[in-house]
Amino acid sequence: MTTVKLAEQSVPQTLLEDLDGSKLSIGVAVSRFNSVVTERLLAGALRAVAEAAVLRERVVIAWVPGAFELPFAARRLAESGRFDAVICLGCVIKGETDHNDYINQQASRGIADVATSTGVPTIFGVLTPDTLEQALARSEEGTTNKGYEAVLSGV
Repeated sequence: MTTVKLAEQSVPQTLLEDLDGSKLSIGVAVSRFNSVVTERLLAGALRAVAEAAVLRERVVIAWVPGAFELPFAARRLAESGRFDAVICLGCVIKGETDHNDYINQQASRGIADVATSTGVPTIFGVLTPDTLEQALARSEEGTTNKGYEAVLSGV
């Protein structure tokens, strides 16, 4: 086993997490499909926004029909130049066909593309559970709500 000794001056700088969002503007794109879940994700996201001190008037919510449309809304929000981060919230529950796989792939690819092409942090907060029960568990009130976690990723 080789031991590597770092010189005192070569210790990496550590950047501390700063969850002060008081100067940030956040765009949130939310899917109406599976609204029993996405409304809970949005509630969690808004709780995180408040806890991060983002001013309510600096938050814009854009509703879209489904997860497939999230990348389009995210791109419009990101390219507007008004937002420091864009949060995408949706829920695609596995059904009897492979339809969910195609939607999930395109939503994740599109959301990632928005982030890389615009430079605006664009957060994937789309649930991809097998059942409604799993979706409800991931969107329950509290800090394990995936909408809450998505906002913290973007602040």
